[in-house]
Amino acid sequence: MTKEYTKHYSVLHREILQAFSTLTYDKNLVLADLTFGGGGHTLMLAKEIENAIIYCVDQDPDALKNGENLITNNQLQDRVILNSMNYEEFPLWVSRQDQQLRFNGILMDLGVSSHHFDDFTRGFSFREDAFLDMRMNFNDESIPTAAEVLNSLSEKELADMIFVYGEERFSRKIAKNIIEFRRNDKLERTKQLEDIVFHSYPKHLRHKKTHPATKTFQALRIFVNRELEVLENSLEKLFELLDTGGILAVISFHSLEDRIVKHKFKEIFQTHTNLAKILTKKPIIPTEEEIAENSRSRSAKLRLLQKIDPNTQGGVYGKKSKKKAKYNS
Repeated sequence: MTKEYTKHYSVLHREILQAFSTLTYDKNLVLADLTFGGGGHTLMLAKEIENAIIYCVDQDPDALKNGENLITNNQLQDRVILNSMNYEEFPLWVSRQDQQLRFNGILMDLGVSSHHFDDFTRGFSFREDAFLDMRMNFNDESIPTAAEVLNSLSEKELADMIFVYGEERFSRKIAKNIIEFRRNDKLERTKQLEDIVFHSYPKHLRHKKTHPATKTFQALRIFVNRELEVLENSLEKLFELLDTGGILAVISFHSLEDRIVKHKFKEIFQTHTNLAKILTKKPIIPTEEEIAENSRSRSAKLRLLQKIDPNTQGGVYGKKSKKKAKYNS
């Protein structure tokens, strides 16, 4: 059963709009928002770039239901196309729809929506007690829940998962205590896991600013949804969907994601000789004003990669578009 999507603050609006407003075009601009979420970026682009056609995807049933309502309420049915899928599936979907379809801009905001933390029944948050689900697509029964993962992995597998995806230095102690808990009961509730992690930490570190369970919950969410694997496998395929001059824009929120984006952009640049241009030697970060307005944006990093003309070996980033987009500063 889908639920009403809670309000979500989409980060780096101004910077995304500035990047896409530099694109040159003679007809409709074709864009893609492959992490639709609460629809903030899509609505902003649709309103500010009036002749943009935007293809959007999301795998979360709540986001899709909310998105359909947003699109209808804003009378964007002719310009915003929303489909149910993981962005990993998007290149194949495009090839089946139209092998000639190319994009002037592709956006990915890898941050987890506020909705997932605010809807406690989804199991992403330890603020309330709930079943440990954590699947972005909770209708897909082929995806194991977080509870199933916790009750099936070995101690070593649990420790490796928590260490690699959570960068948690107490991963071995946490894994050992999870196995100990499993000897008497199934681990299925958020508060059970929170309590295990909390007591796995040394006493003098249990009451710091960041809760001890934060990294373990992050690791479990990433593992369940294959987030890093999907990201690494998709970036080059998405770059190939760009038209000449097109920009791939990726917003990440933690070091694991940003490291993958940085290295894959470099790899694409080296592999596609004279076809790729990295526009961000250093990532673009939110302004102090944005962080003050939305503290969750503080860790956001935006990287841009452009497909360039092999004949000129230069991109179009920074040049004025032939049809100027509206922009409200």
